[in-house]
Amino acid sequence: MRWRDLLFAHWPVPVEAIRQLVPASLEIDTFEGRAWIGVVPFRMEKVALRFLPAVPGPGAFPELNVRTYVRRGRRSGVWFFSLDAGSRIAVEGARLGFHLPYYRADMAVATDGAWTSYRSDRVDRRAPPAAFVARYRPIRPVEPVPWASLTRFLTDRWGLFAVDGEGRLSWTAIRHAEWRLQAAEAEIEVNTMASALGIELPDQPPLLQFARRTDVVAWWPRPVGRPR
Repeated sequence: MRWRDLLFAHWPVPVEAIRQLVPASLEIDTFEGRAWIGVVPFRMEKVALRFLPAVPGPGAFPELNVRTYVRRGRRSGVWFFSLDAGSRIAVEGARLGFHLPYYRADMAVATDGAWTSYRSDRVDRRAPPAAFVARYRPIRPVEPVPWASLTRFLTDRWGLFAVDGEGRLSWTAIRHAEWRLQAAEAEIEVNTMASALGIELPDQPPLLQFARRTDVVAWWPRPVGRPR
């Protein structure tokens, strides 16, 4: 699959603000004592099973996820609180195949020069209503990301954890080239993605990073144990 026009918008939150929303068998990963919530809008393209061509309709759609970062032993990864997508096929397929909390949303994405305009309004009744309306753009060239930086902590993740319908924890490995990140600016008009989960974001500007394109390969999930 290919991710395009992606914005990382991150806010710091206390660990206790999200602890009950993550399985107890996963440790909340922190940077200098703080957990982080990411709201990440982008466009999916060329989504397909390996060695098969992408289907033009179901293989391309907007996606918006809300996430934090976790650890289990030496393995660190992403924990998704929600993933909204503009494709019913993608939503149901990801829920079935990857045990992820995907929801159907009415979504639109447009580009105007360097700006990306993004709108998402959740219509799936399996989750509370949530909406995101913003426009964003890169404001600096691609820059290397230092190894010990907060930006690398938030973006350098090579897999995700999920829980299936029987309560079993799974790990999905993900591989892609190193992020080509650019500092970004955003005008966020509506953002109820975290509040729909009962998470209150701090009243401060988010940390913003933009990526124009990343090609991604994901493996099928593998069980790693039962969460407590």
